Amino acid sequence: MKVYISADMEGVSGIVHSDQTDSTHSEYQHFRKTMLAEVNAAVEGALKGGATEVLVNDSHGGMRNLIIEDLHPEAVLLSGTPKSYSMMAGIDSSYVAVFFTGYHARAGSSFANIDHTYYGPNTVQGVWLNGVEVGESGLNAALAGYFGVPVALLTGDQTACAQAKQLLGDDLETVVVKEAVGRVAAKNLHPTKVHALIRDAAERALASRKKRAPFTFKPPITLRLALARSSQVERCLLMPNIKQVAPRVIEFTHDDYAVLFNAFRGLLVLADIYV
Repeated sequence: MKVYISADMEGVSGIVHSDQTDSTHSEYQHFRKTMLAEVNAAVEGALKGGATEVLVNDSHGGMRNLIIEDLHPEAVLLSGTPKSYSMMAGIDSSYVAVFFTGYHARAGSSFANIDHTYYGPNTVQGVWLNGVEVGESGLNAALAGYFGVPVALLTGDQTACAQAKQLLGDDLETVVVKEAVGRVAAKNLHPTKVHALIRDAAERALASRKKRAPFTFKPPITLRLALARSSQVERCLLMPNIKQVAPRVIEFTHDDYAVLFNAFRGLLVLADIYV
């Protein structure tokens, strides 16, 4: 029984500011270990729940955050970037469940630590799939759903967890590891308590996974992307089949979600080029 873990960083307990997730800042070396400890708790819970294989995809920033010798020895680490499907690299139909650890709320959220959607607010201001606003949890869950795999667990602050439940179902196992009181402030649970909560939730998530349906959208699927500046839209229009629907908003429609997902990533690269 194979379990897939996509591990982000902003939603980890104790992390409240982007400096703590940035390898150029002094706090990063401490908090990369905090991130890894939450991942290990999810791995332990998965194994206790019957998993025979666990793939951990390092999904934050440059995707070289997790220290291999400190990772649970039964897990396999996928690290580095760029890689196919980015935060969901390695996903396929052989997995029975997906866990999202250290996830954060979508761009533009209130009471959410370091809210964003793939890129920061100077690039992405909002993303919609067939009219439904989504963040990274929604975009990534839909790719898991494309392969027929349900999301069974998400950990993060209270807003990230609430958004995931609203989108993926109220029966989704979530662990609120901190209560964001602003974008860069939170009440954080102690790691010892957090790890126990994640282990137990991961075990429960595998026990109830068969009750969860994969998250999918009926084709055709339209991606709407709101950007920060009109110049970013101009560059995105260089990609074929992109439609401008407002000064800072573009759309792309396709029947195949995997194609649409990769198009989204390409649009972000174009939008982030500094001019």
